[in-house]
Order: sequence, then structure tokens, then C-alpha cells
Amino acid sequence: MEHRAVATGPGPSTSSTTACVEGRASASGPGRPRNLLDLPPELLVEIFCFLPGVSLPSLAASCKKFHQILNTDTIWRRRCRLEYGVSENQRRLEMVGIACRDLYIKLLHPYRNILGLWQPDIGPYGGLLNVVVDGLFIIGWMYLPPHDPRVNDAMRCKPLFRIHLCDKNKAEVECMYGHKGSHKGDIQIVKKDEFSTKCNQTDFHRMAGGRQEEFRTWLAEEWGRTLEDIFHEHMQELILMKFIYTSQYDNCLTYRRIYLPPSAPEDLLPPGLFKGTYGSHGLEIVMLSFHGTHIKVTKITGDPNVPAGQLTLHIDVTRPILFPDVEHLRSFDKLSQIVLEVHQQVQCDQQNQEHWHDNTQHNPSSLQPTCNGVQEPEDQETKAAGMSTMLETGESEGATAGGSPAPSVPGQPFVLPVGVMARNEVYPRTCRACFYGTGLIAGHGFTSPERTPGLFVLFDEQCFGFIWLDLKSFSLYSRIEDALRSAQAPFREAFELMLKSMQSWTS
Repeated sequence: MEHRAVATGPGPSTSSTTACVEGRASASGPGRPRNLLDLPPELLVEIFCFLPGVSLPSLAASCKKFHQILNTDTIWRRRCRLEYGVSENQRRLEMVGIACRDLYIKLLHPYRNILGLWQPDIGPYGGLLNVVVDGLFIIGWMYLPPHDPRVNDAMRCKPLFRIHLCDKNKAEVECMYGHKGSHKGDIQIVKKDEFSTKCNQTDFHRMAGGRQEEFRTWLAEEWGRTLEDIFHEHMQELILMKFIYTSQYDNCLTYRRIYLPPSAPEDLLPPGLFKGTYGSHGLEIVMLSFHGTHIKVTKITGDPNVPAGQLTLHIDVTRPILFPDVEHLRSFDKLSQIVLEVHQQVQCDQQNQEHWHDNTQHNPSSLQPTCNGVQEPEDQETKAAGMSTMLETGESEGATAGGSPAPSVPGQPFVLPVGVMARNEVYPRTCRACFYGTGLIAGHGFTSPERTPGLFVLFDEQCFGFIWLDLKSFSLYSRIEDALRSAQAPFREAFELMLKSMQSWTS
């Protein structure tokens, strides 16, 4: 039954493999092996080592000789290593009494569809789960941001579940949540890109001191401090709210697959995952991706105002902003004036684009009206193509205080405007470039969401920032450098579809 289940995957059939070898043997002349069965066992072992593991059980069922040869652990050890990265040595496997064939058929293959990155369905808070093959285990690691506001610190990893072979080489799921060690759990694969976990012994999650002790322990893990250390009353309310909300999911969770963003040579910085400061909400995980002439920054974790899955930042890379001197950065009023001028121009261009679109439907030869007259629509791809050149040569078409073009200075000085709040004062004092963008703000419960203007600051490939004009605050983002395997989208359209789905999960 186990062999039959494994054989449903892709891979060459026994008949096609045999026919291929028979054809080659017949063409080689008399006295040569005429079919696969005539080959010596050691040569068959070498041949079978190159076949995908999913095709081997059906091959073993075809005849007694193949069945005997496919019991050779060398074949399965190579498949475990090449397909799943398992590099356990033979001695260790013998000590724990596990054959590579059983490891592949009963553990790795049945749970292959849960490997990769996932977002748990925890209301507005979301999360980041990475399921990996770790030695003889499959482990689900929950990735947590460092303690606020240390955005440059490494991520924290916490195991939520693990799957391994136990007695009689049967796969067993263990829940790792709680404070009393591992205990029985269950995993249900709902569909290809969704699965759920369930704890069968939730008493392991409880603490002797009751909810109060559980809250103190959670607070120390989540924030690295006690409630008495947090003097801001609003922040205390947010923290308590998150504990009450998330603790109800300690026995059952649903996860949806997410992908890492694809990259291209012309990207201003490598796309990927970052951790960033979000005021009283603490540190949150976001995903930066490129979409033609725009950068999208999507929340992987969120909060009651702007939940996980929403587009927190939207940057237009065709709108670079250059400040004449550092004093225009130091003064919030001067910075706001420059950014708002670009914001008004963007709104005007959007209106003109809509008018031009309406006009061309009735008269294809019409030109696009603008705020200053009439002109043809601008080729956005052409503007985007010049961005890399601008950064390399130091020439910019961005707005200055007077609105005229001015040269960009590589490594230009950067300083936060006076009066702008920042959770982390340790930020770079030079930047590569600044761009116009919008940030999403909303009331509690994601009410009255609004995109407001701001300044995107590209420090380097590992770090960027955003000044929220309406909030008079600064968010600093630092790259997550953990190696995340099995997380690439199969094609670009799959990533785009995932982003749309993420927004619908929490809308």
C-alpha cells in the first residue's frame, strides 16, 4: 500500500525504462544483453540510483529481481541526499534502526508538500513558518523578529512541530509548543498549498501558575522584558491584546504557502524578507518585491491596524528625490514640501492618464493632456531603464527644492528630520538614493485604510527606511539573512497570485 501511494508521483514508468534499454541492447549486436533483466545487479544498482525516488516503488513491483535490487540502501541513500539534502552517514542510520528506503517512502515523500515557507492564519498577526528536513526529522520552525527595537539582530527560531520515524518505522507528528516538552500532534494536508496542525495534548501547553504565568513567560519571549518595563499604556494594551488573541490558536493552526520574491539583474537591491520597526507594534516581518517600475513591501506579520498580507509600502522608482543639502533633510517642513510636490505631481499624472485613456478610446490619435498643457504619455519603462544608470553615474532627474534636476551624490549624507520619531536611532548616516512612495495607515481593526505620502530611503542592499509624513515617524528595515530552502516560486505568475491571495486572507 505504501509503495502504491509513492508511485503516483511523476517519473519514468517501468515499461518505458525497459523499452529504452532493450532498444539500445538490440542495436548493440548479438551476444549483448537484450533487456534490462540481463544486466548484472551492480550495474542495475547504478542505473536505479539515477531514477527519481517516486518511480522506484513501481519498478520494484514489476519483477522479483528488481524488487530484490531495490532493497539496496545505496539507491535510497542517494535519493534522500539528492532530493532532500539528507546527509546522515550509514552508521548513524544503523544505530537508530532506520533504513534510507523507509526514510524516503514513509517520511520524506509523504510530507514533501509541506516543505518551504508558510504563513499561519492568526488573524491580523500572521507569521512566518519554515518547514525543513533536518537530519532524520522534518521540523517546522516559527521565525520571530528580534526583540524591539533591535532590528539588526538575528531572527529567533522556535520549533512548533517535528515529524520523525518511530517504532516500526511509522511517521509520528510531535507538537513542540508549550513548556513541558514534545507531545502528540497531528498534521493534515488540506491541499497542495495549505495544511493544518493540531495538538492532541493541550495540557502540555498550560503552566502551573495559570494564565498570569503564561503571559509573563510569553512576554519575556516575545518582547524580552516585563510589563512593568513598558511604561506606554497604549503599548501595554496592544501587547495584552496580542497575547489573548494568539493564545487561542495554541492547539490548532492553518498554514498557507508563501514564496520568496523572484529577482532580476536590474533590481536596485535584492528582493527578499526584512524585519522592520512599526512603533508601538514592535518589529514586524515584511517582503520586498519588484514589479516593473514599482517596489512593493508586503506584511508577512501584522498588527490590528494594518494586518499581515497588506501592502504596507508602495515605492515608485521612477520618482527619485534629491535634496539640495542635508539641511533640507534635517528640517521636516522642507522635506515635507519636497515630497508633497512630487505627491501632487503623481496625483496629477494619474488623472491625466485616466483622461488620456478615456480620450484615446474615442479618438486614438489624441494626445495626453497634462497640468501644463498637452503631451504624449510618458513611457514608464524608459524611465525605469534609466534608474540603474542614475545610481551608477550619479545623475538624477529627481526633484530638488526648486523642482529642477540636479546631480545625485553616491553615498549622500542622510539624517532624520528634527521631530520625526524613531524606535531605533542606530541607522546609517549615508544613503544611496531616495524615492517617493506611499505607506498604508489605518485605524484599529483595519478601518479607514489610506495610502499616505512618504520617503523611501535606500541605504544599501541590506537596509532601507521609510519616513511616514502623516505619522511623523521613521521605520528602519534590515534584511533577514537566514537561508530559506524550498521557497522559490515555480514561476513569476505564481508569486503574483500569492500576493493577491495574501491580501484577501486578512482583508
